[in-house]
Amino acid sequence: PGAQAVLGLLVWALIADTTYYLHAAYGWVMFVSIFFWILTVLFLVTYLLQLQLKFYVVPWPLVLMIFNAAATILYVTAFVTCAAAVQPTSWRQWDYNRRATASFFACLTMIAYGVSTFFSFRAWKGLGSNAATSQVTDHA
Repeated sequence: PGAQAVLGLLVWALIADTTYYLHAAYGWVMFVSIFFWILTVLFLVTYLLQLQLKFYVVPWPLVLMIFNAAATILYVTAFVTCAAAVQPTSWRQWDYNRRATASFFACLTMIAYGVSTFFSFRAWKGLGSNAATSQVTDHA
């Protein structure tokens, strides 16, 4: 969740520093990036404080797989929306640069969530483990 948190932060910070409110498409990008950034930070804090051990009845590998899959799908739409809304003929060059960079980081964030979905699926099916899921299964 650390890479997704940093990349997601870059997406919404770059968009927020433009005149995004003048373009409806960026409202969706802001919603997706901020919503999943907050949830990712909450999951990160949960694992850093090892709170998942206190809530052992929650199927954490399944929860993480569903979360990562939903984030991947919605980030696909956010990336496409963000990239399609970038206009190279913008009268404000810095808006163009920030929006193009936000599109790039939205793509990286989408890939990061996709990779996490793959590993979450493997952990859920018991085909392998990662650092987060091995803590849950080792102490349970």
